[in-house]
Amino acid sequence: MDIATIVGILLGAFAVIGGAVLEGLPFSSLTQPTAAIIVLGGTIGATTLSFSLKAILGAGKGVMKVIFEPKTTDAEVVREIIGYANKARKEGLISLESEIPTVSDDFLRKALSLAVDGTDSKLLRETMEVALDHFEHEGLQDAKVFEAAGGYSPTIGIIGAVLGLIHVMENLSDPSKLGSGIAVAFVATVYGVSLANLIFLPFANKLKMKHQREMVTKEMMLDGVLGILEGINPRIIEEKLKGYLSHEPGKKAGEPVKESKENAVPA
Repeated sequence: MDIATIVGILLGAFAVIGGAVLEGLPFSSLTQPTAAIIVLGGTIGATTLSFSLKAILGAGKGVMKVIFEPKTTDAEVVREIIGYANKARKEGLISLESEIPTVSDDFLRKALSLAVDGTDSKLLRETMEVALDHFEHEGLQDAKVFEAAGGYSPTIGIIGAVLGLIHVMENLSDPSKLGSGIAVAFVATVYGVSLANLIFLPFANKLKMKHQREMVTKEMMLDGVLGILEGINPRIIEEKLKGYLSHEPGKKAGEPVKESKENAVPA
């Protein structure tokens, strides 16, 4: 689980709600179902209108990327690639054919499959770079959906406030209800601005950051497979791939990748 995401959401919610309560505002004043329906429904509707259904569903899955860390770290990917490099050096490149069904990543599986088929290294790079470009474009769609939602949400909140004020104006004959009515009307604005700045836009930024990390990982996979295809010593491949680990949070540049005995490079 991504601790920073959980802490950020809780801290943001506590700051807004806690500050309001400290000011003496009853918590019930912030819970307005009508305002929530207007803001959430209007934002989702406007965002859905702006994108394809596929992009909207993809953004829904993107929430899981924001909350949870990747199952496989870059260090584990390096160990996997070095294991393939060692096997190819001992038994030949064709021996990797039996490993392809168990490869952890689709991109890495495709690259290894092309390598085992004897594809020229230049052609393999060109082919995988096309897939990489497509992945880059598709991966940014989730962030764009949340960015759009973050743009629509405050405006929908203002619409909700105006609707509430219209209702207040209809009851001008009863001055005792004006204060509470206006307060309730502005809850929609609070919802719209809060959702945009505490959820939608931060989610978009987090998705962009994680997508950049995924792009670096894919490039690392491609370099590793090309090294295997070109018959480069696994130790050299490992040293090259370790350069990518400096980008990984919590991983120091140059920190060695632990190898299992079965992946050890023969002297």
